[in-house]
Amino acid sequence: MDPLSPITSPPNPKRPITTANSEDTAREDKHEDSEPDIIVVDWDGPDDPANPKNWKYSKKWASTVIVSLFTFISPVSSAMVAPATSQIVEEFGVHSSVVQAMMTSVFVLGYAFGPLFLGPMSEIWGRSHVLQLSNLFYLVWNLACGFAQNKEQLIAFRLLAGIGGSAPLSIGGGVLSDVWRVEQRGRASAIYSLAPLLGPVIGPICGGWIAMRSTWRWVFWSTSIIDVIVQLAGLYYLNESFAPFLLGKKAKKLRASLLERNERVKEVRTVYETKGSRQWKHIFRVALTRPFALFAFEPIIQLFGVYMALIYGVFYLFLTTIPQIFSSTYHQNVGIGGLHYIALGIGLSGASQLNARYMDRIYIWLRGRYGNGVGRPEFRLPSMLPGTIAMPLGLLLTGWAAQNKLHWIVTDIGIAFVGMGVILNFQAMQIYILDSFTLHAASALAAVSCLRSLAGFGFPLFAPSMYDTLGYGKGNTILACVAIVIGCPAPFVFWIYGEKIRHTSRFARKPESQPRAQSSKETSAQSSDPDVEKAIVPSGGPDPEKASTHSS
Repeated sequence: MDPLSPITSPPNPKRPITTANSEDTAREDKHEDSEPDIIVVDWDGPDDPANPKNWKYSKKWASTVIVSLFTFISPVSSAMVAPATSQIVEEFGVHSSVVQAMMTSVFVLGYAFGPLFLGPMSEIWGRSHVLQLSNLFYLVWNLACGFAQNKEQLIAFRLLAGIGGSAPLSIGGGVLSDVWRVEQRGRASAIYSLAPLLGPVIGPICGGWIAMRSTWRWVFWSTSIIDVIVQLAGLYYLNESFAPFLLGKKAKKLRASLLERNERVKEVRTVYETKGSRQWKHIFRVALTRPFALFAFEPIIQLFGVYMALIYGVFYLFLTTIPQIFSSTYHQNVGIGGLHYIALGIGLSGASQLNARYMDRIYIWLRGRYGNGVGRPEFRLPSMLPGTIAMPLGLLLTGWAAQNKLHWIVTDIGIAFVGMGVILNFQAMQIYILDSFTLHAASALAAVSCLRSLAGFGFPLFAPSMYDTLGYGKGNTILACVAIVIGCPAPFVFWIYGEKIRHTSRFARKPESQPRAQSSKETSAQSSDPDVEKAIVPSGGPDPEKASTHSS
């Protein structure tokens, strides 16, 4: 019997198992000496419109856009305060450069810890509920930042706002994994992954002019007003998409119906459950520890986590030092200096849209050329190649142009190349993780985002001292060399060894080429979601969200 089938132990003839694809098909064995059935609830066939992967395109894109807006508005707050830091420093009497940088980067520290429990919580209570409640938590504390009376309050409120705003970074990827099939996921992922990087670009541009024309407090109040609009849009257009949660509601409805008819049914489970797997202690133990297990035992998460940490750290280092470069080197005011973030935005959005146009096409071509029609996450890696070149090139160009006081356009060209490198690498690695850990995408992204967010918090803290000691040229040269050493071999290593690594994984999706010999009974009980079918049960025991159901 196939160990990946929803029925993983041989059925007992005295304890029959019934697959229920709808209430009308729920059956009970009529033998007088038999015990009540165990009913396994699944989708109503492969074309069930209730399955998020079968939603209309308009509904899929509505969820994708709303999640991207959630993912956009929070990072706007993370960097929007950077140009207004001088006002805050003057009002609160801050003299330490580390504390000044922390006022901006502490928000990202919340990104490190929030997804570790918010991502798994979305796999227990559903994506939509956790996402919207977390955004509401962010809204309250971001609004409170505008009323802070000292630097301690501001840093504490920023940290709490960052924790609430971190939810879309992991849950958003889970939503994309829920609603889009593998061969359709590239364009949606390109838009979603652009949002957390484009937000910190637009934020400082607006923040600089708000700080000049008004007060730094309106930096927070203005983002809160925009977030209210996004929150209201989410209430109307963000539908629940997590399959185990949706089938759980279907099973609950079926249980109530059977009780009303006094049907003798021993247990009703979804295709994702095992006996006792929906007990809250078991759910919390498995789901809340999964990100740590992924980070501890998955080489994919570890290797990509280190490289994404470097990319994210460099990105936030740039966000906090751009005002300093153009105020001290080019003697521009806060508003004009903030406009140079447009160069970063051009690099990010231009490369992202080009990648969105061709990522799925390249994936389909490689699947036919090298996969014999079978897709692999490694087919997402080609876009990393130009990214690993563009990023160190941009670092060198930006650093030495600023060091030698060349025309500002040269520095902006370097900044644009950094943006290109960041987004191309970011998108390729994120969708690789989505394709590899489909069912547990939220937990996998939470594990990766922890390390990268710690880097995003830490890099800006040492940036002022590094540039004061080494200058922009030598400082960026060191970062470029690290990017070359870590980044350039990455796509080749995963192209050659990625499949082998996934074979040994506890959580990664099993390759589609693996043969699957099943009986007709097992096939009828199988989940119609192809991503779920290939989920591997961890060696530690069955997972409550895996596609497996045991007979009692």
